[in-house]
Amino acid sequence: MINDQIRDRAVRLIGKDGEQLGIMSARDAYLKAQKVGMDLVKIAPMAKPPVCKIIDYGKFRYEIARKEKEARKKKKIVDIKEIRLSPNIDTNDLNTKVSAARKFLIKGDKVKVTLRFRGREMAHMESSIHILTDFADQLFDISVMEKYPKIEGRNIIMVLTEKRN
Repeated sequence: MINDQIRDRAVRLIGKDGEQLGIMSARDAYLKAQKVGMDLVKIAPMAKPPVCKIIDYGKFRYEIARKEKEARKKKKIVDIKEIRLSPNIDTNDLNTKVSAARKFLIKGDKVKVTLRFRGREMAHMESSIHILTDFADQLFDISVMEKYPKIEGRNIIMVLTEKRN
């Protein structure tokens, strides 16, 4: 709330330079703010009595918007990259997929490893889990298993994330 929207009986007033001006009525605080050509802004409404400050409201809003923008810039977005394998994958092909997953993990992304089964391969699902465990063992130095291998329909899915130091 700003200026004449503040209807509290008494407020604690802070001046434009940060000095405490004491407890007074909201009307008196508003008049003091008008006298110096600034706005009266309620900054702590839950305090007893509420805390108001004499500041330039436009500049105050600009500073808040700028801080929020900076916070959004620093926020890291984590993508989930998917790597698909089949149960009859050769070791060289597996090593190629492992190197791709290593690049994703170093970049900070999560890696979803999917082992897909088709047709008759469905009969040997349990015996093929070792492919995913070998995959995870090769990336043990930089990753940790967030979601352990789990059968979901025709797929076995595992999720790896980078290790936190």
